[in-house]
Amino acid sequence: MNWIIESLPILWVVVGVLVLLVLNIKFKINGMLALLLAAITVGLLEGHPLASINKSIETGVGSTLGHLALIILFGAILGKLMVDSGAAQRVASTLLEKFGPKNVQWAILIIGLIFGLAMFYEVAFLILAPLVISIAIEAKIPFLKLGITMVAAATTAHSLFPPQPGPTALVAAFHADIGMVYIYGIIVAIPTVICSGILLPKILGNLDRPIPPLLESSKVFTEEEMPSFAVSLLVPLTPAIIIVLATIIKIYITPNGNLFTFLSFIGSAQISMLITVIISIFAFGIFRNKSMTEVMSSYTEAIEKVALVVFIIGAGGAFKQIIVDTGVGDYIAEMMKNSSVSPLIMAWFITVLLRLATGAGTVSAITAAGIVGPLIPTFNVNPALMVLATASGSNTLTHVNDAAFWLFKEYFGLSIKDTFKTWGLLELTNSVVGLAIVLLLSLIV
Repeated sequence: MNWIIESLPILWVVVGVLVLLVLNIKFKINGMLALLLAAITVGLLEGHPLASINKSIETGVGSTLGHLALIILFGAILGKLMVDSGAAQRVASTLLEKFGPKNVQWAILIIGLIFGLAMFYEVAFLILAPLVISIAIEAKIPFLKLGITMVAAATTAHSLFPPQPGPTALVAAFHADIGMVYIYGIIVAIPTVICSGILLPKILGNLDRPIPPLLESSKVFTEEEMPSFAVSLLVPLTPAIIIVLATIIKIYITPNGNLFTFLSFIGSAQISMLITVIISIFAFGIFRNKSMTEVMSSYTEAIEKVALVVFIIGAGGAFKQIIVDTGVGDYIAEMMKNSSVSPLIMAWFITVLLRLATGAGTVSAITAAGIVGPLIPTFNVNPALMVLATASGSNTLTHVNDAAFWLFKEYFGLSIKDTFKTWGLLELTNSVVGLAIVLLLSLIV
C-alpha cells in the first residue's frame, strides 16, 4: 500500500499527459490552453492547494519565458530578415554549389555541431531553421530531412560539450578533466550525429511537409539583390562569435573586474542576439537599400507569426513546474539510489527518467550526478565518461513537458504525432547511441 501511495506522483503525471494529448489531438484544442488545463489537472490530483497551483503556473511560465522569450523573438526576427533580404537564399545556393544536393546533409551536420557548441540550443535552432529550409527548397528535398540533421547535430553538441551549462555543471559535479571530456566527447558525438542526423531520416519514410509560413518566401532573388556569402553567414554567426570570445577571454581575467562583468553581459544569449538583430537590420536592410519602414515590416511580421509559439512554450513551462512541484523527480531519484547497476548505466537511466518526468535536461543531469557521483571511487569509473553518460541521458526522448518539443513542433508547423516521429526519435537515437559509445569506451579507458 505504501508503494502505491509513493508512486502516485508518477501516476498523476501520466494522467496529465493523457489529458493533454486528448485535448490537443482529439478535440483540437490549442496547445497553450491544453497545456494549462493539463497542468491544473496534475496539480489538483496531487492535492496541491489552489494557491500553490497558481504559484507553480506563474513560476513555470516566468522561469521559462524569462530565459527564452527574447531569444525566440530575436531569432525569429533574424530569420525573417535573412529570408526577406535573400541572405538565406545566398547561403543555401552557395552550400549547394559547394557540396551538391547529395552531400548537403553533411554540410548541415557540420554547421549544426558548430552552432550547438557555440551557443544555446534555442539560439542555434532559430538561426539555422531558415537556412535549412532555404537549402531544402533550393535542393528540392523535404525540409524536415535537413531539419532532423540540423537538430541532431545541435542538440548533441549542446548536451555533450562545455561551455554549455549542462556539461559544464557535470564536469564540476564529477570532478572530471574538461580536456578529456572534449576528447571522449568527440568520439561519442561523431557516430551519434551520423546515426540520428544522417541515417535516421533515410528510414523515416515520407518527410514532405508544407513550408512553415514564417519562413516561406515567394521571391527568388537575383545575384545582385542578395548579400554576399560572407555577410550572409557571418551575421547569423555573430552570437556564436561573441559568446565564444567572451568565454575564452573570461578564463584569463579577474572574475571580479569590470571587464569580466561586461563580457558576461554581452556574452549572454539575449544580449548577443540583440546585438546580432541590430547588425542584421543594417546588413540585410538599410545597406541593401531598404527603408527602415520596410525593415520594420519584416520585424513586425516575424513577431506576429512567432508570438503563439512563445505562449505555448510558456504554458509548457507551467506544466513542467507543476510536475517538478509534485516531487516525481525526487521519488525517481530515491527509488534508484540503492541500485547495484553500473554507475554509467545508472547515471544515464536516472537522467532519462528525470528528463521524461520533468522536461528539464540540465536539472535531470545534475540530480543524477548527485546520486551516482559518490559511486565513482567504488567502481573506479572514469569521471569524463560519467559526464558523457549522464549528458547522453539528458539528451533523450522528450515530450509535451519540454519547451524544446514545442519549439520544434510549432516552428516547423507539425502535429504532435509528427513531432514524436521526428524530434522524439532523433533524441532517443542520440541518447541510446551516445550511451552505447560511452560503454564501449569504458572497456578501453
